Amino acid sequence: MGLIINCDMGESFGLYRMGDDERMMPHITVANVACGFHASDPVVMRTTVRLAKRFGVKVGAHPSLPDLQGFGRREMKLGREELRDILLYQIGALTAFLKAEGMALEHVKPHGALYGMAARNEDIAHAVCDAALVYGVPLYGMGGTVHETVYTARGLGFVREFYADLDYAADGSLIITREHAAVDPAAAAARCVRAVREGKVKSIAGNDLPMRAEAICVHSDTPTAVEVAKAVRAALSAEVASAA
Repeated sequence: MGLIINCDMGESFGLYRMGDDERMMPHITVANVACGFHASDPVVMRTTVRLAKRFGVKVGAHPSLPDLQGFGRREMKLGREELRDILLYQIGALTAFLKAEGMALEHVKPHGALYGMAARNEDIAHAVCDAALVYGVPLYGMGGTVHETVYTARGLGFVREFYADLDYAADGSLIITREHAAVDPAAAAARCVRAVREGKVKSIAGNDLPMRAEAICVHSDTPTAVEVAKAVRAALSAEVASAA
């Protein structure tokens, strides 16, 4: 299957557990691993990297704003240089664990509120680029937003994402919630197939939005995450097979 199926993972912390990473791994191709500022810790990072290696899943960094209590889903005011250094710090931590396992960093994908901020604010997007360029890896983001205009202008590889388990506003922006509600796996799979086949997704207001995507994201903390990932992968594999 040509499309990337990626998942935000390694988001447990100490004794607190978030998501079922081991059950998710067989249904994805890429893991976006939390780097400690919104979730994760050294043990969780190492465990998640080893798990990805066991299942043949590539690993990218999923850095965040420094907001552990808010799970990185609250916006903060940070200057470009400070944000760059916050990102370098987090990506560097994950890169060390990848090196220990003989793996390479595949990409960078900002988490939560930072992802949304970079989609509309050029300074924030440039800070993300400043960090990613140090590691020489592509960035994941939303097509048709500041992600695409800034990341591509800076000469970075850019992978457009579609979200299987989040809604889109009428203006095309992603609705990032503090907690993710359960999603019907069949409905999520159908949305993904339509996005790939027709290049469209319906917003919460009912209008169709243009959608281009090389990657599908499923969140590990969605209550039905494993079932959604399984349904999405099966539906997209069938779509690719029928188009061949």
